[in-house]
Amino acid sequence: MTSAPPPEELDPDALKAVTHPLRRRILGVLSAGPATATKLAQTLGENTGATSYHLRELARFGFVEDVPELARGKERWWRTRPRDIRWPRRSEQSAESRVLFDDMQRQGFEDDLEKLNRFAEKRDELPGGWPDALLFSRGATWLTEEELQQLWHDYMELFRRYWRTEEDRSPEARRVIVRWLAFPDPGE
Repeated sequence: MTSAPPPEELDPDALKAVTHPLRRRILGVLSAGPATATKLAQTLGENTGATSYHLRELARFGFVEDVPELARGKERWWRTRPRDIRWPRRSEQSAESRVLFDDMQRQGFEDDLEKLNRFAEKRDELPGGWPDALLFSRGATWLTEEELQQLWHDYMELFRRYWRTEEDRSPEARRVIVRWLAFPDPGE
């Protein structure tokens, strides 16, 4: 089993690179498996020049990498690069970084909600026990700032224990989207 990559914090330039709308869409497609710039252009309704440029920018900041074993002639294949990205604390971000981060976070929630809705529409078509695989829990508790941080670290430790690369997954495994969210009740 491959171990999860070490946590790393992004700098503001990398944050700008990954928050570009087309780059986020490219990363979304590549998260399902490798693709060429041409395939990405067809899938996303873009031109190959645009996808090629944005792939190179994503590679420059380490978000994607070449897959040389799939290359044939001039055909260049790309995949996401496994990373455990951590964002700087909000209090340490510049005003510009906060705007980028907030937009990226909002878009990430919208993307996940759209995927959840697609799953709900197709879940009865899935084989085996997968239609029952919508795991959900919602609760509230009283925590100090320090306890909330510890809860986050404990969650990340658990998530990293189950982290797999595409090459290291079981043939029966499906890509599972996991989102953890905790925040102070704004009514308090």
